[in-house]
Amino acid sequence: MTALYLEHYLDSLEHLPIELQRNFTLMRDLDARAQNLMKNIDQLADDYLRNIKSLSAEDKKEQLNKIQNLFNKAKEYGDDKVQLAIQTYELVDKHIRRLDSDLARFESEIQDKALSSRNQDESNSTKKGRKKMKEKGEKKKRSGNSSEEDSGGTGRSKKKQKKGAGALGNAGSTASSGSAAGVGVDSVAGLPGLAGIAHPSDVLDMPVDPNEPTYCLCHQVSYGEMIGCDNPDCPIEWFHFACVGLTTKPKGKWYCPKCTADRKKK
Repeated sequence: MTALYLEHYLDSLEHLPIELQRNFTLMRDLDARAQNLMKNIDQLADDYLRNIKSLSAEDKKEQLNKIQNLFNKAKEYGDDKVQLAIQTYELVDKHIRRLDSDLARFESEIQDKALSSRNQDESNSTKKGRKKMKEKGEKKKRSGNSSEEDSGGTGRSKKKQKKGAGALGNAGSTASSGSAAGVGVDSVAGLPGLAGIAHPSDVLDMPVDPNEPTYCLCHQVSYGEMIGCDNPDCPIEWFHFACVGLTTKPKGKWYCPKCTADRKKK
């Protein structure tokens, strides 16, 4: 059984290194693109500041728009890189949870087998005890009948001998049956109660790491698709799509419900 669990788990891990390598390669490529954009932005900003006095208002606006577009593109690369990092984390976490689940199920099966084996041993022991008590009772019965036949030569009549023998035989049988029944009840009563044996509980998902930071309005850890608030002073920063009613990434700047309300107040 252990080999079966291990084989299935190793099969599930077969493609994990390839998927991780693909994600890390994409993240490295996005990071390189973002770095090149930042260099271009620095160069354009230097040119703009150096020639600002000689530029017309129209040229200034054009240069600033160009710099802003490059900033937006770099931000998109950063957001994509964050999404890839989240996907990579969830990919590894999924396999960890499966391993925990398989270990718990395997432990449960071991405990069930041990309980079944113990019950079988106790049942066999009880049957052997009853058989010995039955043989002992029959032996006492035969011994009682033999003693009555030997005492028949004292002058009693055959009728009294038969009656006495029958009475003693019945008494011996009753005593032996009672003794056997009593021992059988004591043996059964002395068995450990099965109700006290705790069965393993169902397999639950493993708890989230308490040291992992939480985000969004729901105060949960990062998972799935998330979006960052464009307010640099936002206390939460990142939000799950579902919690803020999004299905796709919006174009342009996006502000969370709290920051949107604060901006309206101003």
